[in-house]
Amino acid sequence: MKKIIILLAITAFVFQTNAQKINWISLEKAVELQKTNPKKIMMDMYAVWCGPCKMLDKNTFQNKSVAAYVNKNYYAVKFNAEGNEEISFKDKIFTNPNYNPKKARGRNSGHELSAYFGVRAYPTIVFLDEKADFIAPIPGYKTPKQLELFLKLFESDAYKEIKNKEDFVKYQESFQFKFTE
Repeated sequence: MKKIIILLAITAFVFQTNAQKINWISLEKAVELQKTNPKKIMMDMYAVWCGPCKMLDKNTFQNKSVAAYVNKNYYAVKFNAEGNEEISFKDKIFTNPNYNPKKARGRNSGHELSAYFGVRAYPTIVFLDEKADFIAPIPGYKTPKQLELFLKLFESDAYKEIKNKEDFVKYQESFQFKFTE
């Protein structure tokens, strides 16, 4: 019986250490890396109190297919949209002047960078092109398959061909899902 328990513990450890994780970096680092290796940026704008943000972390960002695709094709940035971090982006300094440290674990004021990207809900995944120019915000919790649609839409530049809702519906209907849940 002890051998079975030890074997199960070792197996669980091996699966856990083999799990693919997204390589999160700062926005400043991502912009710097774009200079020598251009890739788009996927930015997770979250709040510490946000339940759907935690679900996105647990169910979607820890998905092996999502993590592998993001690590290969994007610079991934995780940003607390109500935090107190000072960010230098596009020759401007973004802060959270109304940040209240007493509310660090709860709802706080929105960061200026969140407003810059038009973030109005959490989570929102913001996509930037290879020059760190804004492409689009994708609000709300997404499953791995739902996120796959957007990851591939932006990475492939197919979004440039979408001019209206009908074009997006056509793209969506013809999309071949490959990620596993």
